[in-house]
Amino acid sequence: MFGNKLNFIFGVIISTSVLVFISTSNVFAYLSSFNNNSEQPVTVEHLISQANYDAVEIKTIPVRENIYMLIGEGGNIGVSTGEDGALLIDSQFAPLTAKIEAAVKAINPQAITYLINTHYHFDHTGGNENLAKLGVKIIAHDNVSKQMSIPHTYAVLGMETPAQPQEALPVVTFSQSMNLELNGNQVYAFHIPLAHTDGDVIIQFKDKNVIHAGDIYFQGMYPFIDTEVGGSVAGMISAVDQILPLCNEETLIIPGHGNLSNCQELGKYQEMLKTVNQRVEDGIAQQMSLEDLIAGNILADLDEKWGKGFLKAEQFITIAYQGMKK
Repeated sequence: MFGNKLNFIFGVIISTSVLVFISTSNVFAYLSSFNNNSEQPVTVEHLISQANYDAVEIKTIPVRENIYMLIGEGGNIGVSTGEDGALLIDSQFAPLTAKIEAAVKAINPQAITYLINTHYHFDHTGGNENLAKLGVKIIAHDNVSKQMSIPHTYAVLGMETPAQPQEALPVVTFSQSMNLELNGNQVYAFHIPLAHTDGDVIIQFKDKNVIHAGDIYFQGMYPFIDTEVGGSVAGMISAVDQILPLCNEETLIIPGHGNLSNCQELGKYQEMLKTVNQRVEDGIAQQMSLEDLIAGNILADLDEKWGKGFLKAEQFITIAYQGMKK
C-alpha cells in the first residue's frame, strides 16, 4: 500500500531490508540487516534477539524530589524512591532489567517493591517477568492482564507477539482507579478507556505535581495507536482531555516516549491530534479512500514538527483511518 513502506512497532521500524531501533531521544542506530519479504508476520522474539542491548544506556532524569524518569529503549520508566522501596512505572525490555535495577539502586539502595504497567505493550512490560522473580508486585488495569495473556497480530505492522508467561502478569488489577501511599507520595492511578489501548492507565503523583501519561503521550511525535484492541485518535483526544484538567504551570509530565514534558506541550500535542482527526474524518465524509488520503499529503504542514519520530505521516494517517473504520 505504501510501496517501500516502513512498519513501526513500539520503537522498532521494519523496512524491506533493514532493522533499525529508535531510542526515545529519536537517535537512529543501525543494528543489523534484516529482510521481511515474507507475507508472514515478524515475531517480537526475533526482533529482540537481533538487538544489541549491551549498547543501551539507561539515563536517569531527575523530575521532582524523589521522582525520576529512566530513558533507555522502549517506554520511559517512572521511578519513586524512598524508605518503602522503589516504585517503577513500566519495565521496558527483559534484557535491560539488570541495567534498570542498577540505575534505580544508584538513586536509592532500597529494593524495587512495586511496578505499575501503563498498558500491555511489550516495550512497557518486557521486564515484568524478571522483576516478578525479584519479588516485585505488579499492578495494572484488568485489561492489561487480559491482553498480556493472549497473542496479538498487528496486521498493519506485519508484527505478532505471543502471550506472555504467567509470571509476567499483574498480581493486582483494578477496573477504574487505585490509590497508593508510598515513599511519602500520594499515587493515584486511573483508567482511560479505549485510547492508545483498552487498558491505559495514567499515574498521578498528586503531592509532587507529576504525571506519568504512558503512551497516551508521545512527546513531539505522531503516536502509535493500537486499533486492534479498540484504540483510536478520538480516544487519545478524550484521554488528553482528562489529563489537562490535572495540570497547572508547574506540572511535569513523563511521556510514554520522548522527553520530560509539561502541560503546555501536551496542549500542543492535543491540537495536533484534533487536527489529524478532523482531516481524516472530513476525507472519509468525502468518500476518500485511505490511499486517497495518503496521496493527498493531508499532514504536510504537520510533518516538520510531528513527523520526525516513530511514525511518518502515511503510517499515522493509516492508524487514524483504521480507528474510525472499526
